[in-house]
Amino acid sequence: MQIIQATELSRWYGIVMGLNNVSFEIEEGLTGLVGPNGAGKSTLIQIVTGQLQPSSGRLTVFGLEPWNNPLLLRRIGYCPEGEAVPKDLRPLDWLKGLAFLSGLPKKTATTRCEAILERVKLPREHWSKRMSQYSKGMKQRVKLAQGLLHEPDLLVLDEPMNGLDPMGRQEMAGLLKQLAASGVSILISSHILAELEALCKNILILNWGRILASGSQKEIRSDLKNWSEELSILCDAPEKLARRLFDEGVLLGFDLDSDSGFLNIRVRDARTFYSRWTGLLLESGVKVQAIRSQSRSLKNIFDKVTT
Repeated sequence: MQIIQATELSRWYGIVMGLNNVSFEIEEGLTGLVGPNGAGKSTLIQIVTGQLQPSSGRLTVFGLEPWNNPLLLRRIGYCPEGEAVPKDLRPLDWLKGLAFLSGLPKKTATTRCEAILERVKLPREHWSKRMSQYSKGMKQRVKLAQGLLHEPDLLVLDEPMNGLDPMGRQEMAGLLKQLAASGVSILISSHILAELEALCKNILILNWGRILASGSQKEIRSDLKNWSEELSILCDAPEKLARRLFDEGVLLGFDLDSDSGFLNIRVRDARTFYSRWTGLLLESGVKVQAIRSQSRSLKNIFDKVTT
């Protein structure tokens, strides 16, 4: 099911283009938003969350335009990149105030806020502290709590892993997966590509205000022409296999790791290579124990489409 749809969407700031005539669709589940600084990620997030109005084109969330639409915004939770918490308040007091503004009665608000703080794993012993005493990672948890307070259908997260230690990142990833499994759609922008790769069903790659690629990692790779592939192969006769592949003209280069015994190869065109791989292997008579792909990561995809 489509959650977000953009059609010829543009946003400019004077003569500077934040987004340049982009069209895309985001389906339910976890979607990663990827791009270098200045790519247009923040502009897109601000349009999705109703903070900016498009200069031209159209963007809808659940079929409705976010700008000046309070009924729709009630269905969207937002966790901004900045710390964005009142430092002189305690987390429970702040969340209760937000709950009151949302129309929740006092008893319901208190119960809801306590449950949310438990859910984001903010230790109870810190609830009585003012947020000026919090680490960046603790503030991230509180920000996520306020984004979840009104039980949104779409959660938009801008760099939610910043400031979290490895254990905190693991806990955050687990929580996001639980939310997605419960039916909450999540749009997450992050520079930590390895974690997006593990988390996200779909990826949207932006640069210079344009969509460079979108869809699953498999779909994005299949759309890239002449996709070069890096593989590590463990076999009984690596030199023989390397010569056979090189003679067939499918390699850009190769080397043998003497410590691990793996033959590392880089092929010219992944599609052509895989279409011929089985036949070449049978002809060579080499027995293969393991194959590892080195270039199927999100980082490699990102590097490929942005260079």
